[in-house]
Amino acid sequence: MSTQVKINPSTIQGTVRAAAGKSSMQRACAAALLRKGETLIINPGKSNDDLAAIDVIQKLGASIRYTDHGDLHVSSNGLSPIEQEINCGESGLGIRMFTPIAALSEKPLTIHGSGSLVNRPMHFFDEILPALNVQVKSNQGKVPLQLQGPLRPANIEVDGSLSSQFLTGLLMAYAAAGADGVTIQVKDLKSKPYIDLTLSVMAAFGWKVTHDNHEFFHFHGKVAPKAGVLQYQVEGDWSGAAFLLVAGAIAGPIRVTGLDVFSTQADKAVLQALMDTGCRISITESYIDIAPLPLKAFHFNATDCPDLFPPLVALAACCEGTTVIEGVSRLSYKESDRGATLQEEFGKLGIEISLQDDLMVIKGGTGIRSAVVHSHHDHRIAMACAVAGLCADGEVVIQDANAINKSYPDFYEHLKHLGADIINL
Repeated sequence: MSTQVKINPSTIQGTVRAAAGKSSMQRACAAALLRKGETLIINPGKSNDDLAAIDVIQKLGASIRYTDHGDLHVSSNGLSPIEQEINCGESGLGIRMFTPIAALSEKPLTIHGSGSLVNRPMHFFDEILPALNVQVKSNQGKVPLQLQGPLRPANIEVDGSLSSQFLTGLLMAYAAAGADGVTIQVKDLKSKPYIDLTLSVMAAFGWKVTHDNHEFFHFHGKVAPKAGVLQYQVEGDWSGAAFLLVAGAIAGPIRVTGLDVFSTQADKAVLQALMDTGCRISITESYIDIAPLPLKAFHFNATDCPDLFPPLVALAACCEGTTVIEGVSRLSYKESDRGATLQEEFGKLGIEISLQDDLMVIKGGTGIRSAVVHSHHDHRIAMACAVAGLCADGEVVIQDANAINKSYPDFYEHLKHLGADIINL
């Protein structure tokens, strides 16, 4: 069912805690499945993508329960599927990470996705998995994927230009299989910070993987499982918090807590863009204070953090002058073709956006108009339009506004908590 929300122009203030990071949460779920023993995931996420990951690890053999404190307790004897079919929902990371992991099983498995995921390219697996002893049959490079393993680690070379998420799955599968003395060579790796996040999660669970300049990844055999319950705390989500920070810069002042300023998450780079606009920002280990000042246009390279395009477009719309963001080629395979979608929806809001080769050019400071916009069932488009609506000259209505549930189901409630005038229609 489609939902609509109406955002009226608002000034916001107060303190809000960033949501749990789904990048960290989903990786922790996979690692907890592959680790033999018990894991306590502290501050677990509850987005649709997080819930899909929890469902997948249960179908692949893990048992879960929530503690009285709301933490997630995972028990696992390693990969031992209890069903032949698993569904990753609409999670791009989920399907790309769990496919090589599921392929460790000798049992034939079918992996499904839903929504926009059915159109996202998966031919990577058709090309790579056969070299690892896995029979794979896709739907002409799309889901569903039929697998027959078990995956056997071998020296391979992979293309890292489409998404780093494929590599995340291979790294975890190789480590869980006890790979030793083999190397994955990666050409043209994009989103390196996300691979750093994968490696940091793996290290927390006891796997050691080393690399040479993100090009050659080396494995060092089986690791002895740590005794007792392993605890892993999910850090705050910089991807979702980017929208809060932009909202603070254009309509604040606000304070955002729960973020790790030393995080390997790629979207922490939003801080640099915000500083370049000249907003008032104070960064400490425990909180970030942010407030408006006259904002100036900025130049930003989002090649390694393409999820920042939507919040940065909302920011650029409120900056005086022409903003340039590099990395548009990374946007085609998201929940929507985000370059074209941002151009279309912000055009309705009176903001002119042009796409030139790998550049997005945004003319800001012209004023944001009242309009009815559509999320294209893309969570980040819905959030970007909502943030822009705080500074519009009248109401902004977002159609299919519940797309936010994919990554940040509390987003509108968090804005309301800060005083935004948001009405569910």
